Amino acid sequence: MNRLDRRLSVAPMMARTDRHCRYFLRQISARTLLYSEMIHAHAVLRGDRHRLLAFDEAEHPVGLQLGGAEPDALARAAEVGQAFGYDEINLNIGCPSPRVRKGRFGAALMETPDVVADCARAMIGAVDIPVTVKCRIGIDGRGDYEDLKSFVETVAAAGVTSFAVHARIAVLDGLSPAENREIPPLRYDAVYRLKQDLPQLEVVINGGVASLDEADAHLGMVDGAMIGRAAYAEPAMLREADQRIFAAPAHARPSRHEIARSMLPYVRRMCADGVPLHHVTRHMLGLFAGQPGGRAWRRTLGGGGHRPGAGAEVIEEALALVPDRDAPSNVARRNAHPDRAEGAPQTMTLARVPG
Repeated sequence: MNRLDRRLSVAPMMARTDRHCRYFLRQISARTLLYSEMIHAHAVLRGDRHRLLAFDEAEHPVGLQLGGAEPDALARAAEVGQAFGYDEINLNIGCPSPRVRKGRFGAALMETPDVVADCARAMIGAVDIPVTVKCRIGIDGRGDYEDLKSFVETVAAAGVTSFAVHARIAVLDGLSPAENREIPPLRYDAVYRLKQDLPQLEVVINGGVASLDEADAHLGMVDGAMIGRAAYAEPAMLREADQRIFAAPAHARPSRHEIARSMLPYVRRMCADGVPLHHVTRHMLGLFAGQPGGRAWRRTLGGGGHRPGAGAEVIEEALALVPDRDAPSNVARRNAHPDRAEGAPQTMTLARVPG
């Protein structure tokens, strides 16, 4: 069984981490582990597998996240995922949506650790790639640390050795999925304690991790950090991940313009296959977040992506509106004269940089 480097990963996110998003993020970081959206085991077994599971070889390393509560269905879906070439199968025990709870999977399964263990055991027996679990620190009514530790120990006894733990409880009654990402307080100490008490397990922390600085700080206490919506909103943060987190050999980090241009062949290929442009470009809107011209980039890319017959030229149009602040000559000039850098405020009266 191969071992993946999980020091940094981007969380599975519904309506976000599809194949086009993952291909885009891979242009920014070669080493960060990426995940699919959660896909129910029954959808894998009964649905259009190519539409649900196909991905580009460039996306590796990439994991498939499955939802479900039936060991046999999950095992067969894991087999399909392995056949498609995924590097890991992750079982979702953290989603708090009402639909998921009604189906008795996701975070609701924290009430029944023996069921999760049965599911994990069946999946592990069906594939040769790692099977991991993503869970919460608890759910309403079962939010004590001892409940978390007991849950993890039960599932680990089935053969799972790697757990990604969202450091909030899931409130299944009264909070929406969006509220569940914000309202329950973060309890990083519970995840740290889990690693301390069960050092033989790999523990990846998730929840509220908003930067590489924060991810790096967590790595002193756990084995990995998982960034979610912050990486989607501001994907350029991953430009330094390979060197900073994975200690990859130093090389020039890609500029935002280089990242955008690296998507052009992919966009042309997808459009030729009939994929609407906005299915790809919607994931690229945050590339210039906080940069001069960022607003024009979003507006042009967002609007142009929906034009009938639109293609890679929309990206070129949007790039023409954004100064290449990451170009070597511009970086050198800003470093030498930071007070006169392109787009920098010249007086205290300029409170905001346009874009």
